[in-house]
Amino acid sequence: MLETSSASRLSWARSCGWIALAALAGGCALPAPEVTSVPAPAAIAAPAPAPDLSQAARAKSLEEARALLAQAETDVQRARSRRALWSKAWEGLLAARGALAQGDSAAAIRNARLASEFAELGLEQLAYPAVK
Repeated sequence: MLETSSASRLSWARSCGWIALAALAGGCALPAPEVTSVPAPAAIAAPAPAPDLSQAARAKSLEEARALLAQAETDVQRARSRRALWSKAWEGLLAARGALAQGDSAAAIRNARLASEFAELGLEQLAYPAVK
């Protein structure tokens, strides 16, 4: 059997991060690791409240969200019919539907655009060969 010295085991254990294991195996006491102080994080400012939109701006935003959701529905359906639908496109569409149902037009717009983009990418992927 191959004999190794405790010093070589200790150096190997330190390089691998096994200091405690080497101390137990070698029976020697190891110096405590140096602890450096971590500076306290800077004060984090609270996020600014959303600007109050007028009734006309909200209606316009909801109308834009509905239009983008309709476009996303069409894009996802087209990708699904060609068997090129990505799961991220479907998840984005569901998130857009949920956000619009809750009245969050900004999230609905963002998720509808995401769904349309991923559906288009899935369709573009069909142009590439399946195996190189």
